[in-house]
Amino acid sequence: MKLTQEKRIQLHEFNNLTKSLSFNMYDICYTKSKQEREAYIEYIDEQYNADRLTSILTNVADIIGAHVLNVAKQDYIPQGASVTILVSEGPIVEVPTESFEESPGPLPSTAALQLDKSHITVHTYPEYHPYEGISTFRADIDVSTCGEISPLKALHYLIHSFDTDIMTMDYRVRGFTRDVSGHKLFIDHDITSIQNFIPEEIKEEYDMIDVNVYPQNIFHTKCRLKEFDLNNYLFGYKKDILEENEIKNITQKLKMEMDEIFYGKNMT
Repeated sequence: MKLTQEKRIQLHEFNNLTKSLSFNMYDICYTKSKQEREAYIEYIDEQYNADRLTSILTNVADIIGAHVLNVAKQDYIPQGASVTILVSEGPIVEVPTESFEESPGPLPSTAALQLDKSHITVHTYPEYHPYEGISTFRADIDVSTCGEISPLKALHYLIHSFDTDIMTMDYRVRGFTRDVSGHKLFIDHDITSIQNFIPEEIKEEYDMIDVNVYPQNIFHTKCRLKEFDLNNYLFGYKKDILEENEIKNITQKLKMEMDEIFYGKNMT
């Protein structure tokens, strides 16, 4: 049963449930030479440097209604970047009513609530296969909040912010809060799947698998892009310069890479 703002359970003191979203995205590319691999890594490090990642996470903070307290960011050598943001809480009366709805979150907009005991982090991992011509970029984003608003409200924007071939998402509610009678509450909102928070137009683009543990309030969803266009996976050129056997070989390698990431196991 969905609860409106007026009908929400009355709590004893404050809501200290911890709601954590882990969003992992993968971008796969075919890079046939050392020069292409190095150029791809350089491109990724420029495209997703610490400054841009900070901008993305700041927008996430706005969407979930958080006030930024502190930012730590770092570009690494030879590759990769990390950003960590701490956020603070404000009066619960400032919660926008739409924050209680089980629906996909917005793209960047203004929100009023601020959250404490909360953080948002991102780490990037550009890497490449030593000899198969595959380069992969992975970004891990964690949004952990304490209080009324779920980090799932940021999911729509995170998907929108990255060029994503494969996504894995984990959501968990930890701890407990109490109602005014002292009864423990281990979750304070309705959820059957992370897919509830993904817009329909995005779900149509991906094959999705759920692995949920409802009694423990653990939810897992993984997604793989349905459409495959080889031109989207070649770095710096199109497939029309390739021989037919090259197209077949490269396509096979790319699809194998995506299958192994999606299913989480080696298939060779």
